Amino acid sequence: MNLFDQFAFQIYPYIAMAVFFVGSWARYDRAMYTWRTGSSQMLSDKGMRWGSNLFHVGVLAVLGGHLVGLLTPHAVYEHFISTPHKQLLAMIVGGVFGVICLIGLCILLLRRLTNPRIRATGTFADTLVLVLLLAQLLLGLFSIFISAGHLDGSVMLLLTEWAQHIVTFRWGAADYVLGVHWVYKAHIVLGMTLFLIAPFTRLVHVWSIPVGYLWRPYQVVRRRSASAFNQSPRV
Repeated sequence: MNLFDQFAFQIYPYIAMAVFFVGSWARYDRAMYTWRTGSSQMLSDKGMRWGSNLFHVGVLAVLGGHLVGLLTPHAVYEHFISTPHKQLLAMIVGGVFGVICLIGLCILLLRRLTNPRIRATGTFADTLVLVLLLAQLLLGLFSIFISAGHLDGSVMLLLTEWAQHIVTFRWGAADYVLGVHWVYKAHIVLGMTLFLIAPFTRLVHVWSIPVGYLWRPYQVVRRRSASAFNQSPRV
Protein backbone atom coordinates (compact mmCIF):
# COMPACT_ATOMS: atom_id res chain seq x y z
CA MET A 1 0.00 0.00 0.00
CA ASN A 2 1.41 3.40 -0.97
CA LEU A 3 1.33 6.49 1.23
CA PHE A 4 -1.37 8.20 -0.84
CA ASP A 5 -3.87 5.39 -0.37
CA GLN A 6 -3.08 5.19 3.34
CA PHE A 7 -3.59 8.93 3.73
CA ALA A 8 -6.62 9.30 1.43
CA PHE A 9 -8.68 6.41 2.77
CA GLN A 10 -7.54 6.06 6.38
CA ILE A 11 -6.37 9.46 7.64
CA TYR A 12 -8.04 12.05 5.41
CA PRO A 13 -11.61 11.05 6.39
CA TYR A 14 -10.83 11.85 10.04
CA ILE A 15 -9.23 15.18 9.12
CA ALA A 16 -12.26 16.10 7.01
CA MET A 17 -14.80 15.13 9.67
CA ALA A 18 -12.82 16.87 12.44
CA VAL A 19 -12.76 20.09 10.44
CA PHE A 20 -16.44 19.65 9.63
CA PHE A 21 -17.56 19.30 13.26
CA VAL A 22 -15.10 21.69 14.93
CA GLY A 23 -15.29 24.25 12.12
CA SER A 24 -19.10 24.22 12.17
CA TRP A 25 -19.14 24.72 15.93
CA ALA A 26 -16.60 27.56 15.71
CA ARG A 27 -18.52 29.31 12.94
CA TYR A 28 -21.78 29.10 14.86
CA ASP A 29 -20.06 30.36 18.00
CA ARG A 30 -18.06 33.20 16.45
CA ALA A 31 -20.03 34.16 13.33
CA MET A 32 -23.60 33.11 13.97
CA TYR A 33 -25.10 35.59 11.52
CA THR A 34 -23.14 34.09 8.62
CA TRP A 35 -24.83 30.73 9.26
CA ARG A 36 -27.25 30.88 6.35
CA THR A 37 -27.87 29.61 2.86
CA GLY A 38 -27.36 33.01 1.26
CA SER A 39 -30.45 32.53 -0.86
CA SER A 40 -30.60 34.59 -4.06
CA GLN A 41 -34.34 34.13 -4.58
CA MET A 42 -35.06 37.80 -3.83
CA LEU A 43 -32.71 38.79 -6.67
CA SER A 44 -34.35 36.50 -9.19
CA ASP A 45 -37.04 33.90 -8.75
CA LYS A 46 -36.58 32.41 -12.22
CA GLY A 47 -35.66 28.74 -11.98
CA MET A 48 -35.14 28.92 -8.23
CA ARG A 49 -38.18 26.93 -7.15
CA TRP A 50 -37.68 24.06 -9.60
CA GLY A 51 -33.93 23.96 -9.21
CA SER A 52 -33.87 24.13 -5.43
CA ASN A 53 -36.69 21.64 -4.88
CA LEU A 54 -35.34 19.06 -7.33
CA PHE A 55 -31.83 19.40 -5.96
CA HIS A 56 -32.79 19.10 -2.31
CA VAL A 57 -35.19 16.19 -2.82
CA GLY A 58 -32.55 14.34 -4.82
CA VAL A 59 -29.60 15.05 -2.55
CA LEU A 60 -31.46 14.18 0.65
CA ALA A 61 -32.55 10.85 -0.82
CA VAL A 62 -29.03 10.11 -2.09
CA LEU A 63 -27.41 11.00 1.24
CA GLY A 64 -29.96 8.94 3.14
CA GLY A 65 -29.33 5.99 0.85
CA HIS A 66 -25.58 6.28 1.38
CA LEU A 67 -25.94 6.38 5.15
CA VAL A 68 -28.28 3.40 5.34
CA GLY A 69 -26.52 1.39 2.66
CA LEU A 70 -22.97 1.89 3.87
CA LEU A 71 -23.48 1.83 7.63
CA THR A 72 -25.98 -1.02 7.97
CA PRO A 73 -24.06 -4.21 8.83
CA HIS A 74 -24.46 -7.11 6.42
CA ALA A 75 -25.76 -9.34 9.21
CA VAL A 76 -28.74 -7.02 9.73
CA TYR A 77 -30.18 -7.13 6.21
CA GLU A 78 -29.01 -10.53 4.92
CA HIS A 79 -32.20 -12.15 6.30
CA PHE A 80 -34.39 -9.79 4.26
CA ILE A 81 -32.51 -9.08 1.05
CA SER A 82 -29.53 -10.66 -0.67
CA THR A 83 -26.36 -8.70 -1.39
CA PRO A 84 -26.88 -8.67 -5.19
CA HIS A 85 -30.47 -7.50 -4.77
CA LYS A 86 -29.39 -4.79 -2.35
CA GLN A 87 -26.85 -3.53 -4.86
CA LEU A 88 -29.45 -3.55 -7.64
CA LEU A 89 -31.87 -1.64 -5.42
CA ALA A 90 -29.18 0.92 -4.61
CA MET A 91 -28.37 1.35 -8.30
CA ILE A 92 -32.01 1.93 -9.28
CA VAL A 93 -33.00 4.21 -6.39
CA GLY A 94 -29.69 6.06 -6.45
CA GLY A 95 -29.92 6.49 -10.20
CA VAL A 96 -33.45 7.90 -10.12
CA PHE A 97 -32.80 10.39 -7.33
CA GLY A 98 -29.34 11.13 -8.69
CA VAL A 99 -30.85 12.25 -11.99
CA ILE A 100 -33.43 14.34 -10.12
CA CYS A 101 -30.62 15.96 -8.15
CA LEU A 102 -28.58 16.49 -11.34
CA ILE A 103 -31.44 18.32 -13.08
CA GLY A 104 -31.95 20.63 -10.10
CA LEU A 105 -28.23 21.26 -9.69
CA CYS A 106 -27.79 22.12 -13.37
CA ILE A 107 -30.66 24.61 -13.11
CA LEU A 108 -29.07 26.25 -10.07
CA LEU A 109 -25.59 26.35 -11.59
CA LEU A 110 -26.81 27.72 -14.92
CA ARG A 111 -28.84 30.33 -13.05
CA ARG A 112 -25.81 31.41 -11.04
CA LEU A 113 -23.55 31.64 -14.08
CA THR A 114 -25.93 33.41 -16.46
CA ASN A 115 -27.95 35.76 -14.25
CA PRO A 116 -26.02 39.06 -13.94
CA ARG A 117 -27.56 40.05 -10.60
CA ILE A 118 -26.83 36.70 -8.96
CA ARG A 119 -23.34 36.55 -10.42
CA ALA A 120 -22.57 40.06 -9.16
CA THR A 121 -23.68 39.40 -5.59
CA GLY A 122 -22.40 35.84 -5.33
CA THR A 123 -18.94 34.70 -4.29
CA PHE A 124 -16.35 32.39 -5.76
CA ALA A 125 -17.11 29.89 -2.98
CA ASP A 126 -20.79 29.77 -3.98
CA THR A 127 -19.92 28.74 -7.54
CA LEU A 128 -17.15 26.40 -6.38
CA VAL A 129 -19.55 24.50 -4.14
CA LEU A 130 -21.98 23.93 -7.01
CA VAL A 131 -19.19 22.80 -9.34
CA LEU A 132 -17.82 20.36 -6.76
CA LEU A 133 -21.30 19.02 -6.08
CA LEU A 134 -21.80 18.55 -9.82
CA ALA A 135 -18.52 16.65 -10.11
CA GLN A 136 -19.41 14.48 -7.12
CA LEU A 137 -22.84 13.74 -8.54
CA LEU A 138 -21.45 12.81 -11.96
CA LEU A 139 -18.94 10.47 -10.33
CA GLY A 140 -21.76 8.83 -8.39
CA LEU A 141 -23.90 8.38 -11.49
CA PHE A 142 -20.94 7.06 -13.46
CA SER A 143 -20.24 4.53 -10.72
CA ILE A 144 -23.66 2.98 -11.44
CA PHE A 145 -22.42 1.90 -14.86
CA ILE A 146 -19.25 0.50 -13.28
CA SER A 147 -21.36 -1.38 -10.73
CA ALA A 148 -23.36 -2.95 -13.54
CA GLY A 149 -20.24 -4.93 -14.40
CA HIS A 150 -20.20 -6.74 -11.05
CA LEU A 151 -23.74 -7.36 -9.86
CA ASP A 152 -22.69 -9.89 -7.24
CA GLY A 153 -22.32 -7.11 -4.67
CA SER A 154 -18.69 -7.89 -3.87
CA VAL A 155 -17.46 -4.33 -4.39
CA MET A 156 -20.42 -2.95 -2.45
CA LEU A 157 -19.38 -5.09 0.52
CA LEU A 158 -15.83 -3.75 0.30
CA LEU A 159 -17.11 -0.17 0.34
CA THR A 160 -19.41 -0.84 3.29
CA GLU A 161 -16.54 -2.44 5.21
CA TRP A 162 -14.44 0.64 4.52
CA ALA A 163 -17.18 2.99 5.77
CA GLN A 164 -17.91 0.93 8.87
CA HIS A 165 -14.21 0.71 9.73
CA ILE A 166 -13.96 4.51 9.48
CA VAL A 167 -16.97 5.30 11.67
CA THR A 168 -15.88 2.75 14.29
CA PHE A 169 -12.30 4.09 14.35
CA ARG A 170 -10.67 0.85 13.23
CA TRP A 171 -7.35 0.69 11.43
CA GLY A 172 -7.13 -1.10 8.10
CA ALA A 173 -10.01 0.67 6.37
CA ALA A 174 -7.85 1.58 3.39
CA ASP A 175 -7.17 -2.09 2.66
CA TYR A 176 -10.77 -2.59 1.53
CA VAL A 177 -10.67 0.00 -1.26
CA LEU A 178 -7.22 -0.61 -2.69
CA GLY A 179 -8.46 -2.72 -5.58
CA VAL A 180 -11.72 -0.93 -6.42
CA HIS A 181 -12.25 1.17 -9.54
CA TRP A 182 -10.79 4.69 -9.51
CA VAL A 183 -14.30 6.16 -9.78
CA TYR A 184 -15.18 4.89 -6.31
CA LYS A 185 -11.92 6.24 -4.91
CA ALA A 186 -12.46 9.67 -6.46
CA HIS A 187 -16.04 9.66 -5.17
CA ILE A 188 -14.81 8.99 -1.63
CA VAL A 189 -12.06 11.63 -1.70
CA LEU A 190 -14.28 14.33 -3.19
CA GLY A 191 -17.04 13.47 -0.72
CA MET A 192 -14.63 13.96 2.18
CA THR A 193 -13.46 17.23 0.62
CA LEU A 194 -17.03 18.54 0.60
CA PHE A 195 -17.21 17.84 4.34
CA LEU A 196 -13.86 19.59 4.75
CA ILE A 197 -14.95 22.85 3.12
CA ALA A 198 -18.53 22.84 4.46
CA PRO A 199 -17.88 25.04 7.55
CA PHE A 200 -16.38 27.76 5.33
CA THR A 201 -19.14 27.83 2.71
CA ARG A 202 -22.94 27.89 2.49
CA LEU A 203 -22.88 24.09 2.88
CA VAL A 204 -22.81 24.72 6.62
CA HIS A 205 -26.60 25.09 6.49
CA VAL A 206 -26.89 21.27 6.30
CA TRP A 207 -27.04 21.51 10.09
CA SER A 208 -30.16 23.67 9.89
CA ILE A 209 -32.61 21.10 8.60
CA PRO A 210 -36.06 22.40 9.66
CA VAL A 211 -37.13 19.17 11.33
CA GLY A 212 -39.33 21.13 13.71
CA TYR A 213 -41.67 21.99 10.84
CA LEU A 214 -42.87 18.39 10.82
CA TRP A 215 -44.72 18.77 14.12
CA ARG A 216 -45.04 22.51 14.68
CA PRO A 217 -48.63 23.76 15.11
CA TYR A 218 -50.33 25.32 12.13
CA GLN A 219 -50.21 29.05 11.90
CA VAL A 220 -53.68 30.49 12.44
CA VAL A 221 -54.48 33.41 10.16
CA ARG A 222 -57.79 35.19 10.68
CA ARG A 223 -59.21 37.62 8.16
CA ARG A 224 -60.34 40.88 9.63
CA SER A 225 -63.83 41.97 8.65
CA ALA A 226 -64.33 45.14 6.66
CA SER A 227 -66.26 46.66 9.54
CA ALA A 228 -63.22 46.46 11.74
CA PHE A 229 -61.36 48.84 9.44
CA ASN A 230 -64.26 51.26 9.21
CA GLN A 231 -64.80 51.66 12.92
CA SER A 232 -63.79 55.05 14.21
CA PRO A 233 -61.43 55.08 17.14
CA ARG A 234 -62.97 55.55 20.52
CA VAL A 235 -62.37 58.85 22.25
